[in-house]
Amino acid sequence: MAPKVLISAGEASGDLYASSLVLALRRRHPDMDFFGCTGPRLRHAGVRQIVDSASLGVVGLVEVITHLPRIRREFHKLLDAAKRERPDAAILTDSAGFHLRVARRLHAMGIPVIYLVAPQVWAWRQWRLPLMRRVLTRLLCIFPFEQGFFQKHGVPATYIGHPLSRLVRASAGRAELRRIWGVPEDRFLIAVLPGSREGEIERHRPYLEDAISRIQAALPGKCQFILALPPAAKMKERFSGSSIQVKEGQTWDILASADVALAASGTVTVEACLLGTPMVTFYRVNRLTWMLGRSLVRVPFFSMVNLIAGRKVVSELIQDEMTGERLAAEVIALLNDAPRRAAMRGDLAEVSALLATKEDPMEKAAVVVEELLSEDWSQEMVHV
Repeated sequence: MAPKVLISAGEASGDLYASSLVLALRRRHPDMDFFGCTGPRLRHAGVRQIVDSASLGVVGLVEVITHLPRIRREFHKLLDAAKRERPDAAILTDSAGFHLRVARRLHAMGIPVIYLVAPQVWAWRQWRLPLMRRVLTRLLCIFPFEQGFFQKHGVPATYIGHPLSRLVRASAGRAELRRIWGVPEDRFLIAVLPGSREGEIERHRPYLEDAISRIQAALPGKCQFILALPPAAKMKERFSGSSIQVKEGQTWDILASADVALAASGTVTVEACLLGTPMVTFYRVNRLTWMLGRSLVRVPFFSMVNLIAGRKVVSELIQDEMTGERLAAEVIALLNDAPRRAAMRGDLAEVSALLATKEDPMEKAAVVVEELLSEDWSQEMVHV
């Protein structure tokens, strides 16, 4: 009988990683059957949808409260499918608030749980570690410092490397892309990346629009802006106007052709790093979420680029520091200082090298999943 796997991704980056893993597993087992919580990439990879991951895209301690009834419905829908279909294993990707609860229930059903993209409990919420020790069969880590941390705390962890180190590529060269965007070589191109979830895009929008106006006033006729949104974004019309192009699903090309990026802290900062794009990072949450969560954070930086480097490589404008004035000032300083941009590109190249591995991360992850499935089947045969 073909192996059956529940796979679940709660956001855009998880959808990308999980779909890459599905393809790697299908190269080994073309008849493998996948179902679960899917985004567009998982659906394109042939995963049967039980839950649409778009329904789970909420960030923040407070913001999530109003969405709890819907999230609870999706939670039970996914678990009901697991009870019906009895998968041989489950692969849960990122979105720890949702997936660790799913993992606990799947573990109780006797379903092995493989967790792809480690929850950032090294930064905060270390109280999750006992649950992870108890319910995860294997944790697949994408950052080099994570494996040692989790193994020290008794969580069975394997470092596979960062999937984006093999995936992030532009579709054409910088000059060709700028020609496509209509950006002359004597103008700066600024990529604007407000986030992947509707809530964070809306929170960041007024500050980014203010920053764009200030940059245009300070450098008249010298800059063009492209707003990069995820595919099928619902916020496109809110960034109307001739001052900024809006593109969906072309983030890597936009970053590869940009002189500077204004990037929401998250996966896109790693993408910008891998493409060597100088950047200014930012993030805002609900004020109560910030007040409740800030004291729990145990790391010196918010940007993953800075955390991996172990020093400040890119500017971070978080919460009240994220204003249109501060964003504009940081971007203008970078644009006016070519040696500083070159130095940042050198630092980003060092971080990119730390993320690279000899083996393809998704191939390595597929081997781990295959081995765990084989162990489970062997144990079942012993008990037959």
